[in-house]
Amino acid sequence: MALLSRQRFRRLLRPAWLGTLRRLTPLSQQWGADRGTPIDRYYVQRFLDAHRGDIRGRVLEVKDADYTRRFGSDVATSDVLDVDPSNPQATIVADLSSADSVPAGSYDCFILTQTLQFIYDTRGALGHASRILRPGGVLLATVPTVSRAIRKFEPIRDYWRFTPAACHELFGDRFGQHRITVRAYGNILTSIAFLTGMAAEELSESERERDDPDFPLLVTIRAVKAGSSGRGRA
Repeated sequence: MALLSRQRFRRLLRPAWLGTLRRLTPLSQQWGADRGTPIDRYYVQRFLDAHRGDIRGRVLEVKDADYTRRFGSDVATSDVLDVDPSNPQATIVADLSSADSVPAGSYDCFILTQTLQFIYDTRGALGHASRILRPGGVLLATVPTVSRAIRKFEPIRDYWRFTPAACHELFGDRFGQHRITVRAYGNILTSIAFLTGMAAEELSESERERDDPDFPLLVTIRAVKAGSSGRGRA
C-alpha cells in the first residue's frame, strides 16, 4: 500500500518549468544593470524617494553624490566618502569603521546604501556614522539580505548579509530602538530574479511591490540621532 501511495504521489507531481532560469550562469554579470534597473537599486530608490525630506542641509554619501542630487531637497553642501583615494568624486577619503578624521556633528543626513556588507567592523562603522551626524541628523541606510558574492572589488571584501532582526539590534544599539525604522523589501520572485540578473523592468509592478517578510531581498533603515532639531523621532 505504501509503495502504491508513493507511485501515485509521483504521478501527481508536476516538474517545475524554469525556462530561461534553468542555467548555471546568471543572465547578467552586472546585477541586471545592462538589462535595466538592478532590482536592489529599485528598492533603494523607492526608500530614498519616500524620505526626500531627510536629504537636506549638509549631506554625506558614499562613492558618489548621485542619490543626493536625485532625491535631495534644500541641500546646502554635498560630500562624498570613499575608502579609495583614486575616486575623483571623493571629498573625504576614509574607512568608515575608523573615520576619526571626519569631524563629529558635521552632517544633517548620511546616505549609506549597500555599503555595510563591505565593512568587517560593522559596529565601528555605525559608531562613526552616528558620531558624524548632527543632533537630529538622519542616517538612511540599506543593506542586502540576498545577493551574489562579490569579488570584483578586491581588495575590498564582501563580508555580510543582514536580516531585519540583525538590523533592529545593530542600529537599535547605536541609535536607540525608538529612533530607528527598519523595513524589509522584496519577495521570493524578486530575490530569484535579482540573483539571476534580471532587471526590475522585467517584472510587473505588482510583482515588485509585494513585500514578503519571509523572503526579504533588502533591508532599509532610517535612524535618527538624538537631538533637538525637530526630527528626533524615527
